[in-house]
Amino acid sequence: MKRHAGRHNDDFWGDWEQELRRRVAENPGHRFKAHLPEQQDAWRDFFHQFTGEWPEQHWAFGGRRFHPWHQGDVSFNPFVANLFSQGGGLLPLIVLHLLEEKPRYGNELMSLISDKTADQWAANPGAIYPLMTELENRGLVEGQWDDPRKRTVRIYHLTAKGKSEMERVKAIVLPKLTEAIEVLQTLATDLNNQSNESEEGETT
Repeated sequence: MKRHAGRHNDDFWGDWEQELRRRVAENPGHRFKAHLPEQQDAWRDFFHQFTGEWPEQHWAFGGRRFHPWHQGDVSFNPFVANLFSQGGGLLPLIVLHLLEEKPRYGNELMSLISDKTADQWAANPGAIYPLMTELENRGLVEGQWDDPRKRTVRIYHLTAKGKSEMERVKAIVLPKLTEAIEVLQTLATDLNNQSNESEEGETT
């Protein structure tokens, strides 16, 4: 595969999809999936040929936020994940919102959040359960064991205090989330327009 580094208007993700299709065509019956060693190796090679550096050594993508990319997890979107990072206001708000719909258990919350983010942020016990403990300690949710003897599945209910707090948090977070979407859309449009202008300049 040709080296891409230095070119300014490559369709990186489109090229990656084509690379996967090429590998599948060359290996009939073999399925390349994220997290499998074969795809991880293919991704790392592709990234290296495109940028000239390995993912964990790249100046812009070598940090902790992009760590899943170092292992070939291309479904992970670090920009979405930043909104749900520990201590952020969006994850607690989404959890309270989901509990307002109906009582849920931890794995169900993780699954729903993954679905709502199109699997671009994989909710994990290390993020959800400490949050549930904090919400419960604050009286915003109430947890009950589905089976008090086994104590394996804990169902969480939104309390009246939790509903009031959710509305307060939403009043703070939602306008800024909407504002952030508008700002990011403007930046994305500017970057895209600049790329198009550069491409047109190269062809004239």
